[in-house]
Amino acid sequence: MANHEHRHEQKPPRHGLPTRWVLIGFLIIAGYFLLTEHRAHFIQYLPFALLLACQLLHFFHGHGGHGDAGEKPGRGEQRESERSRDTAER
Repeated sequence: MANHEHRHEQKPPRHGLPTRWVLIGFLIIAGYFLLTEHRAHFIQYLPFALLLACQLLHFFHGHGGHGDAGEKPGRGEQRESERSRDTAER
């Protein structure tokens, strides 16, 4: 006997769709009331959040330029050496 492949497309169940919209609506309403009722607390700690953000950016940014100041010439020094070399060739 020959094997026949049958593909049955399954549609997503529709019973979860209204529940999802109710949950999204509830989260929006809860977030609104949370922000309006606790606005004073949020504004009170905003400067500390800014300071924390500065430290986190410094930590995760990965500057990569620390520690090799004496090994490589800076941009200004490099440009000066290129200028002197160009004038010496002329």
